[in-house]
Amino acid sequence: MEQLPGRPGNLTPEEEEKLRKFWEMFLHVCGVLGEEGATETEVSSEAQSRTGPVDSEKPKKKRINLFKKKKDKDKENTVPAMDGLKENDPEDKWGENKAYLDTLATHAPEQIRATIWSMVKHDHPDALLLRFLRARKWDLQRALVMLMSTMNWRCSESHVDDEIMANGEEFAAINEKSGDGKSKKLAEDFLSQIRMGKSYCYGIDKAGRPICVVRARLHKAGEQSEEALERFTVYLIETTRFMLSHPMDTACVLFDLTGFSLANMDYTPVKFMIKCFEANYPESLGVVLVHRAPWVFQGIWKIVRGWLDPVVASKVHFTNNLKDIEEFIATERIPDDLEGTSGYSYEYVEPVAGENGKMKDAETREKLLQEREVLYQEYEGKTMEWINADAEKRAVIHSQRDEIAEKLREQYWHLDPYIRSKSYYDRIGVIKPGGQIDYYPPSIAPATNGTAAALAVVETSADDVD
Repeated sequence: MEQLPGRPGNLTPEEEEKLRKFWEMFLHVCGVLGEEGATETEVSSEAQSRTGPVDSEKPKKKRINLFKKKKDKDKENTVPAMDGLKENDPEDKWGENKAYLDTLATHAPEQIRATIWSMVKHDHPDALLLRFLRARKWDLQRALVMLMSTMNWRCSESHVDDEIMANGEEFAAINEKSGDGKSKKLAEDFLSQIRMGKSYCYGIDKAGRPICVVRARLHKAGEQSEEALERFTVYLIETTRFMLSHPMDTACVLFDLTGFSLANMDYTPVKFMIKCFEANYPESLGVVLVHRAPWVFQGIWKIVRGWLDPVVASKVHFTNNLKDIEEFIATERIPDDLEGTSGYSYEYVEPVAGENGKMKDAETREKLLQEREVLYQEYEGKTMEWINADAEKRAVIHSQRDEIAEKLREQYWHLDPYIRSKSYYDRIGVIKPGGQIDYYPPSIAPATNGTAAALAVVETSADDVD
């Protein structure tokens, strides 16, 4: 599978220079670097920063301290000082500037560092930062603001790791039976969406992207609470992340509008979904298929398209029949309700009591977290060496960073059962222990001789880290 541009192992010299600078800015904000010497980040002039990667042969650099006081602005007005952010900038679509400033004001550097590292999970750390750089067209300041805004959203607003993913389906099943008031209703609403298969993942498209099918006809406005809708959306996106296999780092989302009517339209969750992909999960969408859109959807699409970033809108394709879908997905891998021949129809498998027993083992979890912290520090140390090294030494150091990244990937899967509740996709064998991915396990394999299913088994190995 061809390596996409702007990813680890496939960067131009200019892009790699941007990545080094971005790491330095990130380490500074996290308190890993102090405020003297190497604590100041070299950035190009504002004009260079906003037009893309800089020319690494003839850089025009000035030093900028990320925590520069307002009185310093006039002295160095040729660089993009972070205090130049406008909290109510009309061009700031998702309020990222305000979130960035609020994050610096309310979160200690150690908390910022811990939350962003927790976002890495089984990914290459460079891959995470590069998503934000690509999303903001390699503008260092805007990429950092976006990263910090996402960190604030995950930690303070949505509680992605400590609640949504830690609690998962088993906790909801328990609350559904024994909870009371709000917790019981939230659990019921959350599980009802999973059980009906309002959205589900099945297999991969022709490009190797995991497919998420959204069956709009199963949604009724007001049937579930807004909080439950948002939790379900985040839960599915986060779970799908574990199905991404290097070098593919984006997903295919198929909106099945068969049987869609105005009763199924609900703008609030649509806006939330758009915000997720544009602001908090950048560069995660590979292609969006809108299947069998009825005439009534034309007016809705005009409204929704106006909310989309042009880059996201360009990834949307309308399909009307099986032949159209086959341009993106092989027929034998298309679910039966989309007229495919896979023999697959979504059927939920309930949580098994005690399936998350390891999450009660606090002692082992703490030990694994301490091991991971050591790897974080090793990676940060090598990254600082890489930032400051001469050009001829960078390749060797970069290789050493990749070796630590592979250790982080392997170590994550040891930690995973102690911090993340099992999902439906763990139970049916798509996500296997140790990070192996089987897109078509026997329980849901296409109705073929098994060859296609066998080819879809993926295991990330050391060779997968660039």
